[in-house]
Amino acid sequence: MKIKHKYLLTVLMAAAVMIFLIPFYLIVMNSFKSNGELLRDVLSWPKEWIFTNYAKAYSTLDYPRVFLNSLLVTVFSNLGVVVISALAAYRLERFPTRGNKLLGMLFMAGLIIPFQVVMIPLVKVLQTMHLVNTLAGVILTYWGMALPFTIFLFRGFIQGIPREIEEAAMVDGCALFYMFWKIVFPLLKPIMFTAITVNTFWFWNDFLLPQLIISDKKLQTIPIAVNSFFGQYVMKWDLALPALVLAVVPAVIVFICFQKQVVEGIVSGAVKG
Repeated sequence: MKIKHKYLLTVLMAAAVMIFLIPFYLIVMNSFKSNGELLRDVLSWPKEWIFTNYAKAYSTLDYPRVFLNSLLVTVFSNLGVVVISALAAYRLERFPTRGNKLLGMLFMAGLIIPFQVVMIPLVKVLQTMHLVNTLAGVILTYWGMALPFTIFLFRGFIQGIPREIEEAAMVDGCALFYMFWKIVFPLLKPIMFTAITVNTFWFWNDFLLPQLIISDKKLQTIPIAVNSFFGQYVMKWDLALPALVLAVVPAVIVFICFQKQVVEGIVSGAVKG
């Protein structure tokens, strides 16, 4: 019976993978079709492979520019979120004072507040700070929005780090701040990669927040630039689909590179926490 259940589970997993890959198949296959053929038959392979779709999409998007904008937003957003979350999570977890407990509850409340609730006030605040239509405004907003979830991940992982390691360093005369950066922070590497990978998919693919803050074409990220292919009367599917492939590939590469670390971080957090 166990063998039958094992084969059944394998078949179900294979079917789930196939269902998951269908959208990617449709996007990639149709990205090589002309607009007319694409509208006539979405499911078939291209009768004529039009590789120039990618060249046109690349030039129309001004891909190097929008790629650089997305890269800057993603890298600096991740950098700030990881550093701030690690410091905050350590303080909240190792020094459970009444004030820290209240602050931790406020951070956790950020997990259940929908973005739509704070959307308009957020734009007003950014206008007051003269951060509208700047990449710095997008990055700063991502810092605030990503902190609750990332702090939650770090706190769960820090619970599994033995206090004896920190106490031994303190006995040897190591200052608290130095001890954190030299001893605790490197131990957070598994969960750090998990947080970076999860947040990267969000920062890289997010459309709503950059659309709210950025209007200057020179500062557009990839999702905003791809949206330009969809107008009120014209939808350039033959350019939009190659553009979507160009947008997704970097995020997929990041996931493939960090896949092992992501799994290790999730397992370590589950076992230790």
